[in-house]
Amino acid sequence: MAKKDSGRVISDRLRAAFNTQVGNELQASNQYLAIAAHFANSGLNELAKFFHKQSDEEREHAVKFVRFLTEADEPVEIPAVGKPRAQFGSALSIAQASLDWERTVTQQIYDLVDLAHADKSWIAMRFLDWFVNEQLEEMDLMKTLVDVIRAAGDNLLDVEQYLVRYGGGVAPNPIGGE
Repeated sequence: MAKKDSGRVISDRLRAAFNTQVGNELQASNQYLAIAAHFANSGLNELAKFFHKQSDEEREHAVKFVRFLTEADEPVEIPAVGKPRAQFGSALSIAQASLDWERTVTQQIYDLVDLAHADKSWIAMRFLDWFVNEQLEEMDLMKTLVDVIRAAGDNLLDVEQYLVRYGGGVAPNPIGGE
């Protein structure tokens, strides 16, 4: 990567923020993994697969930040993450909490973009563009899941069928958006 006049691609504060985001992504990965285990233990295998996939994606996001830092010749300081929640309420409350988390992550990414812009770190801003687009997809996916679970009511087998039909991916929201 090209170096700034100081010999560095990013500032200390942006490096620290990226390292923090590694922890945020790993925390999300662990939480989605715990949710996947919850659904698997409840016999809801498609919801379990859905959240396993989400867990894998969050870990991949953490790896993207790590790779950026190493390519920028910056130290990687992977933070400790907290224990994920292990007790859950309804499927709807789980999906709503996941949507809320994705909204939080979106704000974290926006904050990183603001920081990169303030630092005039064009390389970091281009790197973060991918995450901005990804967060739109993630929020849409979770909003759709919330809507499908809400429409299914107590019949989570309908949710399972929906996930089978659409492969657990982003599908047209049959209920409508916000």
